[in-house]
Amino acid sequence: MVAAETRERVSLVAAEMGFRLNATARALTTGHTGLVGVIVPTLANPFFPPIVTGVQQPLTEAGGNVLLGVSDHSADRERELVHQLGPRVDGLILVAPVSPDVALRSFAERLPVVTVDRTAPGLPGVLVDTPGGVTKLMDHLLGLGHRRIAYLGGPPGSWMDRQRRKAALTAVADGGGELIVLDPVPPRFDAGLATAEHLVRQETPITAVMVYSSYVLLGLFMGLGSAGLRVPEDISLAASDDLTVIGMTQPGSTALHVPLQEAGSEACRLVREAPAAGSRPPRVRIATRLVVRDSTAAPPSGSTRTPPLTSRAPSHTPSRARKN
Repeated sequence: MVAAETRERVSLVAAEMGFRLNATARALTTGHTGLVGVIVPTLANPFFPPIVTGVQQPLTEAGGNVLLGVSDHSADRERELVHQLGPRVDGLILVAPVSPDVALRSFAERLPVVTVDRTAPGLPGVLVDTPGGVTKLMDHLLGLGHRRIAYLGGPPGSWMDRQRRKAALTAVADGGGELIVLDPVPPRFDAGLATAEHLVRQETPITAVMVYSSYVLLGLFMGLGSAGLRVPEDISLAASDDLTVIGMTQPGSTALHVPLQEAGSEACRLVREAPAAGSRPPRVRIATRLVVRDSTAAPPSGSTRTPPLTSRAPSHTPSRARKN
């Protein structure tokens, strides 16, 4: 056992000489590593890096750091990363996890766990209120006069996508419209191109589309333009995020402003506070804001379009959403 006075003297000398404790040594002396694990589904989707940045900044200011893992949207990989990172970190932040609730609760038996963009019973979490924003967005489209609106969601199997879809369905049904739910797609440019090919062949035209991803929206813009359709004169487009790529569209895209760095910062705060066992887990809900730009307008008179002469089997078919 090293006396407190001796330990303090050694620490002062080490500081003067420029030595810093590594995470393992810090854990032995303080019980904390100063590290927080962050697991995201992918880094290819621009939605997730700002969340990681939001976690990183307050940790760096406190002398800590982030250990990052990428699950590739796999529950098995998520579990492996939890086992690998768990012994090395003070807590885990799981961003849009795909594991079932029972697995998430089992992770939290070992160390503090916070979810982002997903809720799980008994766990603290940060929820970006994109479903509430989707309601505002659908109300905006309905207010312009749109009645056949498509919802293009994803990624496939996403918990948050189900919440957005529910919000869209309720808003459109309450507004007397019809929501056409397209098959979910990955957050890629080519997914938007493929969807555009399908939309222009609708016998009864869809006059507005809400897209979950900025990248998909870019592909949709280009695909519709190649088919001779104008935004917003022929069809209105909007997105449920306003990431950097949104600035590349012409006209500018109506979208939800999503404060992702704030979500990461709040998740960092929750995981470091680590609520006592038996206490009610804190939940933080972060509001989104609808930013109306020039990609949405009133539907064309009569809402009719002449489909292209060429024909090709669509990559996916829409399903008409019904209120349960």
